[in-house]
Amino acid sequence: MATHVKIIAALFILVGAVLLLGAFFTPLLLGVLATIVGASEDRDAAVGAAVLGLTGVVASVVLFVLAVPYVVCGWGLLKLKNWARVVGIILSALALMSFPLGTIFGVYALVILFKKETEALFATNN
Repeated sequence: MATHVKIIAALFILVGAVLLLGAFFTPLLLGVLATIVGASEDRDAAVGAAVLGLTGVVASVVLFVLAVPYVVCGWGLLKLKNWARVVGIILSALALMSFPLGTIFGVYALVILFKKETEALFATNN
């Protein structure tokens, strides 16, 4: 069971890292698009550029806020912290909505985290 928990922990950290990359690159991409739109001769181009820039900032903040719990939970699962099992169950349930990869990951993580052997593994290490 410990191997499955380590796999889930690595996947949580990987998902968090991908979200952090998205948080970094989304405003860059939308900033470039805002520059292209702003250079247009259209009179509404300034509004479009501002909306794209603001969207990039908001998306970056949202992705960062989503990434932090995944990374922290992955670290906690690696250290076999009991709170990380509970957070992992919550994040796995939320991942079920991200069809198809999130659903596969969520089902796998929930099956492992709800097993009695896993619960005992976390209880002995606290």
